[in-house]
Amino acid sequence: QVQLVESGGGLVQTGGSLRLSCAASGRTFSSHAMGWFRQVPGKEREFVGAITWSGGITYYADSVKGRFTISRDNAKNTVYLQMNSLKPEDTAVYYCAFKAGVYYYTRALRYDYWGQGTQVTVSS
Repeated sequence: QVQLVESGGGLVQTGGSLRLSCAASGRTFSSHAMGWFRQVPGKEREFVGAITWSGGITYYADSVKGRFTISRDNAKNTVYLQMNSLKPEDTAVYYCAFKAGVYYYTRALRYDYWGQGTQVTVSS
């Protein structure tokens, strides 16, 4: 089992920045990729970005490319989502997800474990 806990969400004005953290615990010693997703009520969970185990490869949705950055500190079992130039349409509950193995995926169904989510609200 793997437990994920997100933090860092909150209310920010348009153009502002937030950094989300996702701390993993449990059986995290094996190689795994980490993904970030977001969801608004009535819509499907949307892929935001992902990072491989080594941190050498990151991939982002077009909607956040150039504004969001994912990084990880494997010594701390923590993944970060730095969000800059935030827009009202970025408002959502943000989730981190764990995928055993080397590769990342963009589909939510491929991930094995999920955090509880953290709310990000961007005011106009």
